[in-house]
Amino acid sequence: MEADAYQLRHLADLAEKADRCHCFTFTAFLNEAELSDYYAMRHALAPCGATIWGGREAAERVMIRFGDPEQLGYAEEFPIACIKIKPLQEKFAEALTHRDILGAVMHLGVKRSELGDIVLAIPDAYLFCREPIADYLCRELNRIRHTSVRATVTDKLPEVLTVTTEPIEVQVASERLDGVIAKVYRLSRSQCLQLFREGKIFLNGRRLMQADVQLKEADTVSVRGYGKFRFLGMRGTTRKGNHIVGIELFGGQRK
Repeated sequence: MEADAYQLRHLADLAEKADRCHCFTFTAFLNEAELSDYYAMRHALAPCGATIWGGREAAERVMIRFGDPEQLGYAEEFPIACIKIKPLQEKFAEALTHRDILGAVMHLGVKRSELGDIVLAIPDAYLFCREPIADYLCRELNRIRHTSVRATVTDKLPEVLTVTTEPIEVQVASERLDGVIAKVYRLSRSQCLQLFREGKIFLNGRRLMQADVQLKEADTVSVRGYGKFRFLGMRGTTRKGNHIVGIELFGGQRK
C-alpha cells in the first residue's frame, strides 16, 4: 500500500524544523498505518531525535515529538489532554460505544487526527485529544446519542486506562509470523495470508506484507480487526516436535 505523499512531506518538514530551529515539533495523532510510514522513512529524516507517545502506555493512536531533550537541554510535554465523559444520569445512560463517542465528537467539526484513543469504562468513557481543543470539547460535548453527558479534563488517569494483558501459550511449527498469528487468533492459513495482502499486519509498528518473518522475543504484533500481542519466545517443545511459545495478549481478549 502506498503512503500518503502529503503525510510523508509533513513528517519531513516537522523533523527538518526541529533540527534547524532547535525546538520541539509535534505531529497530530497517527494511526498504525501512518506510524508505519514514519518508520519506513525515518532514516531519511533530519537527525533530530523522535519520541512516540499517545497519552498512555501501548496507545493505539500516538503523536511523534521531533527533537532530542538531551541536545536541547529541556523537555516539552506532549500537547495531549484526557477528557472524562460522564453521563449526567447514570440510571438512564445508554451503553455507549467507541463509534457513538467518535461520531458525536466529529459531529462537532473535530478531525480524526485531533483525537487519540477512546477508552470505555462503563458508564464513563475517556477520550485523548490534542490539548488545544480540550476546552472546546468540554464546552460543546453534552449529548451522545440520547444520553446527556458532562465532559471534563482529568489530570489523574484512572486505573482503567492501564492496558491489561493476558499470558497464554500456543503450539506452532516455528516462530514464523503467519503461523503464530493463525494460532493466536484461530485463523486458517488463507485467512491469515489475506490479512497480509490487505496490509493489516504490523510488527513493532511497521506494516508487513511478507508472512515469512521470524518473530523474536519482545516483538509486538498488531492485527487490525483482531487485536495486539507481544511474543514472549520459546517455552518448550511437544513430543511431536512443535514449539510451545508464550504470548501476551493486550486487552486480555482473543476472538
